[in-house]
Amino acid sequence: MNAALYDKPAFNFPHDIAAIASVSRSPIVMQVHPSVPVKTVREFIAHAKANPGKISFASAGIGTLSHLSGEQFKMMAGVDMIHVPYRGTAPALNDLIGGQQVQVMFDNISSSSPHISTGKVRPLAVTTASPADGFPNIPTVGTFLPGYEASVGYGIGAPKSTPVAIVNRLNNEINAALTDATMKARFADLKLNPALPASASDYAKLLVDETEKWARVIKFANIKIQ
Repeated sequence: MNAALYDKPAFNFPHDIAAIASVSRSPIVMQVHPSVPVKTVREFIAHAKANPGKISFASAGIGTLSHLSGEQFKMMAGVDMIHVPYRGTAPALNDLIGGQQVQVMFDNISSSSPHISTGKVRPLAVTTASPADGFPNIPTVGTFLPGYEASVGYGIGAPKSTPVAIVNRLNNEINAALTDATMKARFADLKLNPALPASASDYAKLLVDETEKWARVIKFANIKIQ
């Protein structure tokens, strides 16, 4: 994201690192205040189109994943929503729970899950390509908007000059760790989906694809950070 958010970044990501392995994909949840008269993404899109410019979505700040996930949704669904940036997740969630200032938010599922379980917010969908571990009954946004995907991606890279043999060794060891039962249990505790084992070249392609995808969203939303 930063590669497109800043006019003159001091790096050329992802070409300045040697991609090693993807570790996890953490789901984002699209959630609304219970007063919003929708229970599915399809109903939300219809509601938003019937009320252009009257729905506000909260984010943890300009250029954050919660912001860009909402902008991607606007771009793909063709809806007009007002972005309200906050200084962090906590104040944004507080106002969503209050229901007066904002009506919808895209947030990391780990921070929102306590409010989902108590009914303070209503989850409509997760933004990953597949349902979130631990939340099998929450559908994906992609079910209603084919091709939509957004997630917090964690992975490991090394300096560009790292020998290929070392990159491949690290890739093999990390992939083996991702299948370990203890590691899987720890991921579940953190509300993270462990990545599927993949080669270093596959992870490098993912970084290129993600960089290009978010650049399109940033251009669509005309987001600038100095």
